[in-house]
Amino acid sequence: METEVQSNFTYMGRTFNGLSINESSSAFSDCNSDRSGDFPTTSSQSRRLLLACASDNSDELIRNLVSDLESNSIDVQKQAAMEIRLLAKNKPENRLKIARLGAIKPLISLINSSDLHLQEYGVTAILNLSLCDENKELIAASGAIKPLVRALKLGNSTTKENSACALLRLSQIEENKIAIGISGAIPNLVNLLEHGNFRGKKDASTALFCLCTVKENKVRAVQAGVMKPLVELMADFSSNMVDKSAFVMSVLISMTEARVAVVEEGGIPVLVEIVEVGTQRQKEIAVAILLQLCEDSVSYRTMVAREGAIPPLVALSQSGTSRAKQKAETLIALLRQPRSGNAAATQARASDVSF
Repeated sequence: METEVQSNFTYMGRTFNGLSINESSSAFSDCNSDRSGDFPTTSSQSRRLLLACASDNSDELIRNLVSDLESNSIDVQKQAAMEIRLLAKNKPENRLKIARLGAIKPLISLINSSDLHLQEYGVTAILNLSLCDENKELIAASGAIKPLVRALKLGNSTTKENSACALLRLSQIEENKIAIGISGAIPNLVNLLEHGNFRGKKDASTALFCLCTVKENKVRAVQAGVMKPLVELMADFSSNMVDKSAFVMSVLISMTEARVAVVEEGGIPVLVEIVEVGTQRQKEIAVAILLQLCEDSVSYRTMVAREGAIPPLVALSQSGTSRAKQKAETLIALLRQPRSGNAAATQARASDVSF
């Protein structure tokens, strides 16, 4: 497995390391637990759950629920999965206890169910349990990744969203990233990014951002056509997805194939518009992407210049953050002197040129 950070490059004596994952983390909110609403329960069941959530001695209830997960009755399984997901949602201490008492494997079995509601309850219970860091390794080792990817492809909207979140949680263990990619998650996440509702797009972008720190998953994402929805979302300021989409693009843009795809999908006019009218953070991400796009390509520099990039870049070089100013100045120099980045850098070092 090859894990990558944003590629560094040097131009005119300056080294740029793009936007790191830590710097961009504020653009992504982690997937929350169990966001699909309330469930029909009888008054006696509600009292039982409330008592269990308030009690430090819920082991007996949890054991009974784990047993019910393996019932021959779908209705009994649904009720058990529903109660487990609520116990895991409402009391964090229960998450480790539920896993310790054997719920994970039967919940994974439910994810493979042809009953869409049972599948949803199983996925969401696993998501809630994955919020406990100590459970993540056990969930992956118990075989959850492939069923979650299947649910991401075939489930209802809530199941797809919660599957994306659960895979995100599991991908926070580095060795799981390749396993998730091999299992086919990337094309399904790209599909959710393109066709999901707002929450689905948000969850898909967050999962892709985390998974694509691994080179193999970058390749999978570009091959799955991720640039098309990224460009479309970045072009639509009303989508509330400009930042998230741009950060995902910034993780991928170090790849030649990604740069080609950005251009083919009409990304250059969109990036230039963001530099002109975006927020300060959006402008900085866009100029960082454009800088990597133009570094080794005279034709891309020409395209960027023809889109009218220089005036907004000049404005950014005067009024942006210190890092945005530096990137804008460097990109302006590239656009005004369209030649090989290495040749320009060599000439700049020879003449000791600096800003």
